[in-house]
Amino acid sequence: MSLTVFRYKGYRFLFFSREETRCHVHVTCADGEAKFWVEPKVLLAENFGLSAKQINELTKVVEERCDEIKSA
Repeated sequence: MSLTVFRYKGYRFLFFSREETRCHVHVTCADGEAKFWVEPKVLLAENFGLSAKQINELTKVVEERCDEIKSA
C-alpha cells in the first residue's frame, strides 16, 4: 500500500508502507521514478528513467517541502 504525500505538476510524491525506517520519499511520473533520502539531508537514492533536469527540479521540491514529507 502507498500513501500519497502530495502532487506537483505530473509527479506523485509517496511512501510505501512497511518499507525501511530511514525517512525517504518516492516520486513517480510517466517518465519514471526516483527515491530521495530526506534525512540527514536530501539526497537522491535511486533514479529510474528521469532526466538530470527532472532530478534537479525534484530535489529542490523535496528540499522545500521536507517538513511536510517528514510529518506525513
